[in-house]
Amino acid sequence: MRRPSPAGERAPARARGVVAASHGRQLLVRVDGESDLLRQAVARGRRSDCCVGDRVELTLIGDTQAAIESVEPRRNCLRRSDAGRTKLLAANIDQAAIVLAGEPLFSEELLVRVLAAAAVEQVSVLIIAGKTDVADAHARIEPRLRLYESLGYPVLRLSAKAQPQTSIETLQGSLAGRCTLLLGQSGMGKSTLVNLLIPEAEMATQAISEALSSGRHTTTFCRMFDRGTHLPAGAALIDSPGFQLFGLAHLSASQLMHALPDIAPWLGHCRFGNCQHRDEPGCAVRAAMDDGALDARRHALYLRMLEDTLQTGRPY
Repeated sequence: MRRPSPAGERAPARARGVVAASHGRQLLVRVDGESDLLRQAVARGRRSDCCVGDRVELTLIGDTQAAIESVEPRRNCLRRSDAGRTKLLAANIDQAAIVLAGEPLFSEELLVRVLAAAAVEQVSVLIIAGKTDVADAHARIEPRLRLYESLGYPVLRLSAKAQPQTSIETLQGSLAGRCTLLLGQSGMGKSTLVNLLIPEAEMATQAISEALSSGRHTTTFCRMFDRGTHLPAGAALIDSPGFQLFGLAHLSASQLMHALPDIAPWLGHCRFGNCQHRDEPGCAVRAAMDDGALDARRHALYLRMLEDTLQTGRPY
């Protein structure tokens, strides 16, 4: 039985909201109805699995703080992981947008890993190829971009620096009405795109960095923008730190196979039911590669990811 509050003492106010920024266990929450305020929030007990995009139930503390009582069920949650640690990136998103470029040359392995993680969570993806004004570098990656388009992935080609207005218009059409998680390895131009759409982003990032006590003004935390000079109405953009690794330890081998659209159609057609599509006799996936129906580089990347998955102890 709840003990009644002493006479004259008001019960703590309850509310709902969304996690708008996270850095480790430190969170900022936008409470429903408090559109201009981000409250510093802590989670009750040992809960530390909140991430940007989570809908949460809160107890309001004073005018600027809150305590997270519970996390509402998620539609999805994109994450990366290794054998000992899982990093939650964002929840309840409509799409993941992966930024890449020809200079510096993007890692196709990192791209495939992100696409696989998104597919398992049933999150649609968008590939953004930037720096098209660096013509020679872009020309070198264009054949790979066309391959991914043939697999059903939409690809935007733009140059934020050479054609800023055209880039804004192109991005607005793909972001409108959606919550988008922006991802990319370091150096791909992701921050340039954020600042193009949201010129206020750098100032907001500095303020959030101070609020989260991260001690840096770089993007070492995930942050949701739901308003900005060129951000379409009804759109939200979640910026994430650049990365050089994207582990998939949370996926099983079966999930990995089914997440790759050029391998999935051949599953179930191999001679052996437990075929891992390496060098087994009667492998339909290997036969497709030998016939030119499956890209050899993507098959090689699949084998590398499969080896990582098998080492985690989740073969199926």
